[in-house]
Amino acid sequence: MAPTAPIEADELADLRDALIRARARGVRVVQYEDKRTEYRSDAEMAAAIADLDRRIATAGGRRPAVVAFSTSKGL
Repeated sequence: MAPTAPIEADELADLRDALIRARARGVRVVQYEDKRTEYRSDAEMAAAIADLDRRIATAGGRRPAVVAFSTSKGL
């Protein structure tokens, strides 16, 4: 099996957008290029969208939006 190239952030965004549009229309079967995926529930689609969002954030090299500081007096 030949190694596959990593998917670029803009392609992941296209996949996510297509999935969001399908979810909004109430469609559970999505076909992108030559791949067909059928989701059993809305929760499964929501999980797929959340996964794509995480992968987009990782692929884009974006830093976290929130930075938390913890300070003390050293006691």
